[in-house]
Amino acid sequence: MRKLLFGLAAAGLALTPATAALPVGAKAPDFTTTGAVGGKEFKLHLADQLKKGPVVLYFFPKAFTKGCTAEAHAFSESIGDFKKAGAQVVGMSGDDLKTLHDFSTRECRSAFPVATATPEIQKAYDVAWAAHPGITTRTSYVIDKRGRIVMVHDNLDPSQHVANTLAAVQALK
Repeated sequence: MRKLLFGLAAAGLALTPATAALPVGAKAPDFTTTGAVGGKEFKLHLADQLKKGPVVLYFFPKAFTKGCTAEAHAFSESIGDFKKAGAQVVGMSGDDLKTLHDFSTRECRSAFPVATATPEIQKAYDVAWAAHPGITTRTSYVIDKRGRIVMVHDNLDPSQHVANTLAAVQALK
């Protein structure tokens, strides 16, 4: 773990945002919710995803907005690199299931699932945007297969989320 943290810091990656409730090393809260992948509904259980390997859990404010669309495109374009590193990518927002069905095909390009971040999930991951109830902040967590947070990226600018989370996942090997 120290080697990973040192490597991320040396690469200039933000390890934890000033406001993150889940610090590096913390156990990621387990949850079950519904979502969509390729326009099809599914049930998402974090513990089941972690059995397959690390998970990039990225929270985005609102489907079909400029930044969230750009971020979804960037994740979909890099999904092969995440899979090669053994990681699952899961997008999370406070959007309703119908919106996520459409977003999963049109903007996520059916490459990865997006799921509903319920108020309980938003609270557990400290991503509820106080100024905009029901909307999440743009925060990405990299969770190792043991369920521990190994990297947090918290920034409304979507431009570095994919690169930073991918670097963290690749550093796990």
